[in-house]
Amino acid sequence: MLPAALQSRLTWARTSLLLCRGCLGPVGERAEAGLCTRCWAGLLPLPEGRCPRCALVHAEEACPEAVAWAFGEALWDYHGGRPPLGALLLPGIKQGESGWRKALLGRVAAAGLPEWAPEVDQVTAVPSALPQRLLRGVDFSAEVARLIAGRLDRPFTPLLAKAWRSGRQAARSESERRRLPRQALRLRPGAAPRGSILLVDDVWTTGTTLLRCAQALLEGGAAEVRVLTVFRAL
Repeated sequence: MLPAALQSRLTWARTSLLLCRGCLGPVGERAEAGLCTRCWAGLLPLPEGRCPRCALVHAEEACPEAVAWAFGEALWDYHGGRPPLGALLLPGIKQGESGWRKALLGRVAAAGLPEWAPEVDQVTAVPSALPQRLLRGVDFSAEVARLIAGRLDRPFTPLLAKAWRSGRQAARSESERRRLPRQALRLRPGAAPRGSILLVDDVWTTGTTLLRCAQALLEGGAAEVRVLTVFRAL
């Protein structure tokens, strides 16, 4: 057991000299996964008055983005905070940052869910291509979907598959993302979507991947699709 004075000095050194991996300021006493509390406070909710389908604020009666679902929501703003926390966390998680992954999953487990979420019958995730899953060793969207399914006491069912040659949407321009062909996302062999399906993903940008997934689920027999993502890019 270290003397109290020495423990105090070590704590001061850790909190004052170590730098936050996000904002590069002092890490502080309640840092987690190398990020200070100021950075974690960047998990900001979406603005009030947003559309219940596309999760954007717009004046038009119709959604400016193509949708094929009844409700759409996200837990946090992708570009919220300084630095933009979603844009910092997700690329790091997909490159193997396990500390950020664990910390973010903990916050998903405690986040408020939309009031319509308990009405769904099944939960599924936007799939990643097999080469990406093998390279990363983790499928973050599926992890989030399983966590939410447990919170809702609903079954998590992998219903969708992504063509392994389709590539990463994040590596494409916006116009390229919007041209994602329908055949890039399809039902898994033997999948049987029924009732209301909650479709979960990590980040919602153009919404094209969500659109292709929802179309496949509806064509496969789902009565309705609802969308929930960790982040929404506004």
